[in-house]
Amino acid sequence: MKTSACTTALEVADESRWFKSSYSTDNGGGGCVSIAALPGGVGIRDSKHKNGPALVTPASAWASFIAEVQAGRLG
Repeated sequence: MKTSACTTALEVADESRWFKSSYSTDNGGGGCVSIAALPGGVGIRDSKHKNGPALVTPASAWASFIAEVQAGRLG
């Protein structure tokens, strides 16, 4: 699976499949993303624009990104 953009998040997954971190807050500051687990990949969208564009990336790329964040290597 290649990383790709999609017209809308709802073309990637129905609303029930999207979720955001329990660490996210609705403080009006923005900056939260929602993700959807897909067969072999992960959908990523701006949680404020639920029917906006989405990015789909391979599960391995998402796992590498999370590992870099957890290790503090992304600033």
